Amino acid sequence: MMEDKEKKEKKEKKTKKKGLRKKLLVLIIVMFLVITIAMQGVVAWIYISWTKLHYAENAMSNAQIAASMIDGDRAQQYLETMEKDEYYEVVKGILNEIRIDANLKYMYVCVPEEKGYRYIWDAGDPNSDEGVMDLGDFDEYYGGGDEFMTRVFREANAQQTDYKLTMDSVLVTNHPDYGFVASAFMPVFNSAGEPVALASVDIAMENIYAEVAVLIGITGFIMVIVMVLFCFIFYGQLENRLVLPIRYLNDVITHFVSEQMDEGKVLECDVHTNDEIEELARSFSTMSGELKEYMDNFTRVTKEKERIGAELNVAKKIQADMLPRIFPPYPERKDFEIYASMVPAKEVGGDFYDLFLVDEDHIALVIADVSGKGVPAALFMVITKTLLKNRTMMGGTPAQIIEDVNNQLCEGNEAEFFVTIWFAIIDLKTGEGVSVNAGHEHPILKKKDGDYELIKYRHAPPVGTMPGLTFAQREFRLAPGDMLFVYTDGVAEATDINEELYGTERLLQVLNRKKDEKPRELLPSVKEDVDAFVGEAPQFDDVTMLAFMINE
Repeated sequence: MMEDKEKKEKKEKKTKKKGLRKKLLVLIIVMFLVITIAMQGVVAWIYISWTKLHYAENAMSNAQIAASMIDGDRAQQYLETMEKDEYYEVVKGILNEIRIDANLKYMYVCVPEEKGYRYIWDAGDPNSDEGVMDLGDFDEYYGGGDEFMTRVFREANAQQTDYKLTMDSVLVTNHPDYGFVASAFMPVFNSAGEPVALASVDIAMENIYAEVAVLIGITGFIMVIVMVLFCFIFYGQLENRLVLPIRYLNDVITHFVSEQMDEGKVLECDVHTNDEIEELARSFSTMSGELKEYMDNFTRVTKEKERIGAELNVAKKIQADMLPRIFPPYPERKDFEIYASMVPAKEVGGDFYDLFLVDEDHIALVIADVSGKGVPAALFMVITKTLLKNRTMMGGTPAQIIEDVNNQLCEGNEAEFFVTIWFAIIDLKTGEGVSVNAGHEHPILKKKDGDYELIKYRHAPPVGTMPGLTFAQREFRLAPGDMLFVYTDGVAEATDINEELYGTERLLQVLNRKKDEKPRELLPSVKEDVDAFVGEAPQFDDVTMLAFMINE
């Protein structure tokens, strides 16, 4: 099984190494084909353009020779009398000799008319399929010949001897009867300098594409040989300068990652190509050094984080142990029921609650919220809880107790922490209680057969804001069956993913839906409703609640 796995890995590695080679080879072949086709097209276009110009020049030259040797007065006379003489036959013979010597397809002298042109001389081959046109014969224009021939005839000037040859000076047509020809026309003038006829020459151009095909074949063969040699040389250079250095880098990096990185070594790449690949190798070496440093720092930070996490877990346990968490706290007492819970937003929280018997007939209830979160708030919470309980056991009214705790917390409070507190002492025999609300949430009260209602009254400032503050206290009374519910702002200000607050209205609604539940069942019901509202949104604040009930 292990051998098969090793063979598979070697095969995959070999395939990966050949990947770049194949891509480069395909790229070179495609580049070769594109260059070859493009060059062949350019060569063909240049050759065709040059050949057409050459044919046109030949046609123009022969037309000029014919025009210069013809007597214009006699040419005009032949059309008027329609009678031939010895001069007519001599000219025809000369024109025929020029046609044969110059390998012209047609050579004739004609006069342009409205619908076509009328022949004076036609130096054609009498044995050809087209035959030879005679004096006075008429032929129709074709391929734009009407505009071209009449323009040359109309613009003829006996004084013009310098004709600049361009393709605009030659009519190129491809007629089903006459074939693919280049036609040139030169005017024949009479003694008065007036144009009387056109010396016309047609040169066959059927062979031009055959010649181009031969040329493309020859040049293509040469180009294939040259490009194949070039591809071999170019591929060899790419292999040595690109593929092999990259493969070396891949092998070195693979070996480094699989064997050397865990040993804390730094990657060393021995590449000397004097180009970007050498820069890449140097960057890999630098990156491996930085990676080693990062891994060392990461390991150190991870260990430190684990240490801090372990300490925070211990702190969380200590904080949880400091809060009353065994319910009922006084199982021998049947005259009241009480339950409380605290869920911190972080490992440790700034909220706390407390409940303890001041004496046999009085119980103290505390719920508080320290400003801030995390370890600093937790430390301030421990101090506050300790001071508050110790001071309560010394005696005094809730207002006096809070005033003394406030003065003590203000001493050396450079971090400027403060804490909101709801603190009450209740007489368990009479149900009469005295409370101080130092900037905390309003308590909620339910009478025996009534609904939960928010008890609103003016707050005192939070504890720890400044020394020397006085705190107002408020008296209340709980009858048998009444329920008191206090909480921190983590309940009312719980936020969902749409940043909507849970609010006291929802809190009252869930409390009244569960108004028959005892404290131990009530708090989990409220927490479940808060969690359902918040959904996937993170918990931003500690959630702390306390419920107290006088039994009947």
